[in-house]
Amino acid sequence: MGKSSSGKDTIYKRLLEQKEILFHTLVLYTTRPIRAGETDGVEYHFTDEAGFEKLQREGKIIEDRTYHTVQGMWRYFTVAGDEIFEERKNYLMIGTLESYEKVRRYFGNDRMIPVFIDLDDGERLKRALDRERAQDVPQYEEMCRRFLADVQDFSEEKIAAAGIGRRFINIDLDRCLAEILEYIKGKCGAAVPCAEAEK
Repeated sequence: MGKSSSGKDTIYKRLLEQKEILFHTLVLYTTRPIRAGETDGVEYHFTDEAGFEKLQREGKIIEDRTYHTVQGMWRYFTVAGDEIFEERKNYLMIGTLESYEKVRRYFGNDRMIPVFIDLDDGERLKRALDRERAQDVPQYEEMCRRFLADVQDFSEEKIAAAGIGRRFINIDLDRCLAEILEYIKGKCGAAVPCAEAEK
């Protein structure tokens, strides 16, 4: 988890590719439009409001968040599927502080390891602008809304209340990834089995 444009998606993909710990994906759902370079089922499962309501009626939604954006209402939510309950697997997911706390309550404190990605606000804003410029139809107003919303969503008080002690600064991607892997391995045994990938 981390503020927008802190590098969560890139780190998520690189963690899935590494060979030290075998991670399985727990991909969130969203009703927001797919962005250039994204693939359904990789960054998110992309659906619509009707899809959200159907899953809600079926009792499959673990947690959900709603954002009133300049492009309308977007939902992000975690869905319980059969694979989520396999005890001997390590799952990797992207979320917010709010989603982390709700998923942690669902599964239990002893089964979650928080990984908080941090980055200087100036660098995040530069990366956000570069990413938005690459879109077919840039949404600069929405980019600014997200950036400002992060001030509230990731306030120091909320970070502390969520029990986040360790932060990973994503200036040097390779170094950041190495630190995250060492941290997760150090937490293994206390929280998750950390099954190793096949050599």
